[in-house]
Formats: sequence, C-alpha cells, structure tokens
Amino acid sequence: MAKIKSHKATAKRFSITKTGKVKMNSSNRRHKLGKKSTKRKRDLRQRGYLSECFTKTVKSLIPQD
Repeated sequence: MAKIKSHKATAKRFSITKTGKVKMNSSNRRHKLGKKSTKRKRDLRQRGYLSECFTKTVKSLIPQD
C-alpha cells in the first residue's frame, strides 16, 4: 500500500504537540510593520493554538507528524 503524503503547505504552517494540540504562528508579521505599534508586534510574536474545530482537519493533512 502506498504511503500517505503530508500536505506540505500545512506542514510548514502548523505543528502538532505531544498532547495533540496544533500550534500556529500569528499572521500580520510579514510586511507593513511600520504602521503597527510596538505592543501589537510584540503580541504577534506569540504562538497560538488552533481551535478544536480546525484541529481535526489539520491533523488529517499532516498524517506523519
């Protein structure tokens, strides 16, 4: 039987923790940073966890992890 390939775009954006939660980076950190306040940019550095309703979808796209 063939190996199940992981969705590479999803694998680059999300990672799965040992407990099964899905970690993600914050958006809005790539360009136009001069308009954003220092506090906002500092808060965007934090990683977040994906909500439970999207977790099942992301885990199906990354079967190897």
